[in-house]
Amino acid sequence: MSRTGPDARRVLRPPPGYRLAASVQPLLFSRYDPCARIVDGIFWWAARTPAGAATLALRPVGGELRADGYGPGAGWVVDQADAIAGLCDDLTGFAELAATHPVLARLAAQHAGLRMPTTGLVFARVLRAVLEQKVTGTEAYRAYAATVRHFAEAAPGPMQPLLLPPEPAAVAASPYWVFHPFGVEQRRAETLRRAATVADRLERCPDSSAATRRLTAINGIGPWTTAEVVRVAYGDADAVSVGDYHVPNTVAWALAGEPRADDARMLELLEPFRGHRGRVCRLLEAAGIHAPRFGPRMPIRSFARF
Repeated sequence: MSRTGPDARRVLRPPPGYRLAASVQPLLFSRYDPCARIVDGIFWWAARTPAGAATLALRPVGGELRADGYGPGAGWVVDQADAIAGLCDDLTGFAELAATHPVLARLAAQHAGLRMPTTGLVFARVLRAVLEQKVTGTEAYRAYAATVRHFAEAAPGPMQPLLLPPEPAAVAASPYWVFHPFGVEQRRAETLRRAATVADRLERCPDSSAATRRLTAINGIGPWTTAEVVRVAYGDADAVSVGDYHVPNTVAWALAGEPRADDARMLELLEPFRGHRGRVCRLLEAAGIHAPRFGPRMPIRSFARF
């Protein structure tokens, strides 16, 4: 083990055309994420693993991808590096499904190097998803960044400053009012604390279905939050964020030319792509597709984005 070099290393061989930055984008909240960043083409990601704190660096070298791990959990993140990079993403059957719709056929070709990552870690994603509930993206990021910095613990490795996600036990032990200065009201703070209390059980869920059952049993966590978690923690390519303010409109506009839709219509349009419905939404996001800002007046809908 070197004081300056990585504690573990592995060389991955991605498929031709693989796009690292696009594939790991769901793991970054923004370009200023305190727990992850891309610098000079290298993806740096801090995590609390079952083996301890770790930082993973994914570095394109020629046609290969070098995975370097730092810290006590270095071996764990390097072992999981192919999944984290999206190289274990199972696209079986998607090309045939995409070919049935002209927009998806075009996007699948344009974004052929895009893969969906699997982190294997649940609570860090729960933290972010809960803080995103029923607020704007800007408000969510501010709350997330402030929360991470409040519990500040430096990630191992040479990329600094880089912080670890908060320790679940520390979150669970914090009274709800600790989160108020971060713009987090009591409802989200208590939801986060409840999830932190059962974080060990969440991390032991063997698959997306089991995690969905345990997550939705937590008061304050519903289908939207659950989908946001399992799509990344388990690489669930079928997970759809039901209850999102924008996604139904985006799906309806891209697939049917309809500027406004509700969740039921979105799910109807996505049904032919079952097994890859979350992938369809990710492709639309990666392509920057948005419904027109102003569409026909629709009846007021109410839904719980949680």
